[in-house]
Amino acid sequence: MSLTKNITAILAAGVAAQFIGGAALAADYTLNINTALAASDPLYKGLEAFQKNIDEASSGRFAIELFPNSQLGADEDVLEQARAGAPVAVVVDGGRLAVFQSEFGVLGAPFLASGYDGIRKVVTSDMFESWVTDLHDGSGLQVLSFNWWQGERHLLTNMEVNVPADLAGIRMRTPGAPVWTGTIAAMGATPTPMPWAEVYSALSSNVIDAAEAQFPAIPGAKLDEVITHITKTGHINLITGLVTSGPWYDTLPSDLQKILRDEALTAGDIASYGTQDSLAGTEAALVAKGISVRDIDVTPFKDATAVVYDDLGYGDLRDVLRAMAAN
Repeated sequence: MSLTKNITAILAAGVAAQFIGGAALAADYTLNINTALAASDPLYKGLEAFQKNIDEASSGRFAIELFPNSQLGADEDVLEQARAGAPVAVVVDGGRLAVFQSEFGVLGAPFLASGYDGIRKVVTSDMFESWVTDLHDGSGLQVLSFNWWQGERHLLTNMEVNVPADLAGIRMRTPGAPVWTGTIAAMGATPTPMPWAEVYSALSSNVIDAAEAQFPAIPGAKLDEVITHITKTGHINLITGLVTSGPWYDTLPSDLQKILRDEALTAGDIASYGTQDSLAGTEAALVAKGISVRDIDVTPFKDATAVVYDDLGYGDLRDVLRAMAAN
């Protein structure tokens, strides 16, 4: 679907969402939120909390509509719709934002932090808020919050993996941003960018040999049906943000702007701690389905990917942000 048609469809959906049985709802504003994840993902529960809390905090003046499974299109397409002024938002990683504001890419760099609490310190810092301002002013995108943690990403294969050399010649799906493709290449595989929604079919038809993802996303995409091994590398600590249109955001009353950002931060915590609480159960369920889930010594992978920071100009940021996350 073309960008114009997508925007038209989204705007139409926003209008339709304000009517039930021909009766107009009280909401003055509607925001349509897209995510590649399934409604069963713990992060989606945070979006549902955001939807409910925005309605309450705005006294019904503001409505949120949710679109799981990339119903509004690929993340990159929705970002372009947002830049064009459409009332849309997307849950997106820093790598995809790096094409607009380079600093965001470091959030997806390998082995930056482990777990949620450390990376949360980074994305709620004054330094990060300066990036938010620059992104808005330079590219027309407004971050509502960036504390939507989806877990640490691991290798999903049909073979045992112990060291980077085991990935030689393996076509591994990854998002197309340079920080992601650079990381996967440094880990030894051949990065193969494609939309998340296409991964299942690509693995089934041997278009790719492997993928990498966080635990909660695996059952949602039914990847447990097309892989046999999960190697717990934790190579990327997947922190994502809720990003909307800067021009559209600027038209909102100041009180609604504040409500959006405050509630996005609160909902991000709900999503992230829910994800954290779900990890052990998700892993156990995958093992029960016959998937081999293994811990390994990740030192060879850390050593192999150290070059990514310098290659992308993040050497200085790496040290500052790692220290921030550790404190």
